[in-house]
Amino acid sequence: MVNSRQKGATFERSIANMLFVDLGLKAKRDIEQYRAADHGDIIAEDDTWPFLIECKRYASAGRETFKKEWWDQVERAANAFGKEPVLIYKYNHQPITVVMRLEYLMRDGAHNDEKVRMDWDAFIYIARENWG
Repeated sequence: MVNSRQKGATFERSIANMLFVDLGLKAKRDIEQYRAADHGDIIAEDDTWPFLIECKRYASAGRETFKKEWWDQVERAANAFGKEPVLIYKYNHQPITVVMRLEYLMRDGAHNDEKVRMDWDAFIYIARENWG
């Protein structure tokens, strides 16, 4: 039987490593997430990093989408830290999916509650353009 907590921790470490490889961003798992509410999964060493990341790793879903509770969780944590929420999830045998607010990408000042799903490479492009 797979330990879901261990599976999640492994995915979080993998995402932190990918951020370093793709962006040079030093990041690590936030172990405070288990002790206090409204913490993300990944902490960047650079305070200018604009995103708070929540990671989810599951075997499968009925549809290829994310759960509303996941987004609510990352949004609360991001608001608490003054960061932009980013949800990164992966189901078995599926690629990594990244979710962000359309409002952040549009930058036109209009409030828009829609979310955008993208692949890892698209997120890295957006991160590179908005950090550093």
